[in-house]
Amino acid sequence: MSAATHTADAMHSTATSTPLFDRIDQSLQRQGLMQHLQTRLLRVEPGCVELALPFSDKVTQQQGGFHGGAIGALADIAGGYAALTVIPEGMEVVTVEYKINFLSSFQGGELRATGKVLKSGKRIVVSSAEVVHVDAQGKTSPCAVMQQTLAPVPQTY
Repeated sequence: MSAATHTADAMHSTATSTPLFDRIDQSLQRQGLMQHLQTRLLRVEPGCVELALPFSDKVTQQQGGFHGGAIGALADIAGGYAALTVIPEGMEVVTVEYKINFLSSFQGGELRATGKVLKSGKRIVVSSAEVVHVDAQGKTSPCAVMQQTLAPVPQTY
């Protein structure tokens, strides 16, 4: 284990570790795409999840900016995990549909997506996500907004 990995693990286990955070983090660790893209879980509250996606050659389009597919995936995951915070243990959510508006294109820095539950029901959950770009100086700029519908399903693992 590298020193950076050990430090990141220590931060997870101290400052942010709650049963709800751990539930979301364990699910995120099972997602191959999010692991490949080095997505990080920043915050978990009932009805709200924040994720970060660092800029790398894994997330670019042909002009060198963040690819819309990576932005959409990050927004989808943030909204989906926000929904997961309000459904019972033993259940998961799957995306039924989402609509995204791309507001600006960015290079460098990282993207942060904050997913929030708008309405939670027995059969569907509606959530949204705001994606912002954070540059090297910490300045944030709007990147995308997304709204989605999710369906609770039994956890199968």
